[in-house]
Amino acid sequence: MTTPTSPDESPRTEKGERTRIQILDAALSLFLERGYEGTTMRAIAQRAGASLGNAYYYFRSKEHLIQAFYERTHHEHLAACGDILDTERDFETRLLGVMRAKLNTIMPYHRFSGVLFKTAADPESPLNPFSDLSQPVRRESTGVFAEVVRGSDLPVPDEIAATLPEMLWLYHMGVVLYWIHDTSPACERSYRLVERSAGLIAVMVRTASNPLMRPLTRRVLSLLEAVGVEVRDIDAPQPDAPRPGDPE
Repeated sequence: MTTPTSPDESPRTEKGERTRIQILDAALSLFLERGYEGTTMRAIAQRAGASLGNAYYYFRSKEHLIQAFYERTHHEHLAACGDILDTERDFETRLLGVMRAKLNTIMPYHRFSGVLFKTAADPESPLNPFSDLSQPVRRESTGVFAEVVRGSDLPVPDEIAATLPEMLWLYHMGVVLYWIHDTSPACERSYRLVERSAGLIAVMVRTASNPLMRPLTRRVLSLLEAVGVEVRDIDAPQPDAPRPGDPE
């Protein structure tokens, strides 16, 4: 039998999935108790009641365990915001619903997020959300915001249509970072941040189509380009661009 090279390649039989979940849950518990660096794969296997070989069969390393955690929270978020994406067409309502769902689904992991942040904040860490290892979940998460835009009735200017999903993903990462450090009861300040910022973003997107706002739009896109976001030249002739989420 070939050893899988990533968690996604392990067999998803019912028994195998139960074992995989047990190992992941054991890892999250130990990371919280001992910290990421203080936890070994052997300790994780022992906590899960699995052999060390079995732990490595499902997860090549602790990094892959964290990526599985990212994947779990993404799927929980996807399920939680399905209804609003299916039924609502107002852009602000869709964005607000998706962001509320994000906070709701990650709330159970608030204590753990602080432990993880100590490692994930390191630019050299494969656990940081911009790393190559994080790319699959990052791409899927950006796709959720592409769907927020694609399914809305908001006219999005061509010059920002291709960039907007990634801009929204960066916004959502800023909210998550604030949430990690939020010590208010039930993270109520994070929820207020989402309530008040979603409408502001909707207004900004609407006003971007105003010719008088083109200088500001140009500066915003220049800023995004400076931090590595691929943007289009708004002064160049614009071809018929695919809408976010359309197949390439």
